[in-house]
Amino acid sequence: MRRREFIAGLSGMAIAWPIAVGAQQPAKLPTIGFLGAGSSSAWTQWTAAFVQRLRERGWIDGRTIAIEYRWADGRSERYAEIAAELVRLKVDVIVTGGAEAVIAVKQATSVVPIVFAVAADPLGTGLVASLARPGGNVTGLSVLFTDLAGKRLEYFREVAPNVHRLAVMANVASPSATLEMREVQAIARTFGLELTASEIRRPEDIAPAFEAFKDRVDALYVCSDPLMVTNRTRVSTLALVQHLPTMHGIREC
Repeated sequence: MRRREFIAGLSGMAIAWPIAVGAQQPAKLPTIGFLGAGSSSAWTQWTAAFVQRLRERGWIDGRTIAIEYRWADGRSERYAEIAAELVRLKVDVIVTGGAEAVIAVKQATSVVPIVFAVAADPLGTGLVASLARPGGNVTGLSVLFTDLAGKRLEYFREVAPNVHRLAVMANVASPSATLEMREVQAIARTFGLELTASEIRRPEDIAPAFEAFKDRVDALYVCSDPLMVTNRTRVSTLALVQHLPTMHGIREC
């Protein structure tokens, strides 16, 4: 009798054990999906600032929230793949930067909130319906890359007054870089500059682009986008070799 009671007790424990274990499983933390358009190393200061600001607001990675980082390494063809992965992970919000990356995420979901840290022209690139009423599931900040292109070119001419032939390099796969390129071209013509458009789409295009305009230009204007930020050392090195005064859209380049 005691033997039967003992076996029955074990059976009861076997049934109760998974229930007890299940009840102790921690609740899923709110999760931020982070799509970095560049590389982890290139974005170190920005991700550090992001994590620090979250901490100041009481959101601590691994304790009160989780962050899923994914990096495109400046390759825009990876945006759609990463965006789809983050949606499958059922993150609660997606943070990214750059118009092209935001467009890819927007195409992947109309439900998950999307916050962009920076976009050159959210209205011109179709990210939002209007600045006053963005609509949809997308919001963020603009750094006015396109609007400031003319002012950058003015400063460029002040520090390099002998420039007459200008190369404008842009990742034409990036909507914001394309807009900036057009703006620079339009303003450069009013200054009487001879223009050479240098269109790239991937890191491997950078060195051949420099070879193509070698001895044909006096200076270089680089339109900012994640591809250029990721490859800023390569661009700067090649510009130095050709002794080209160079203007970038952001300080980090």
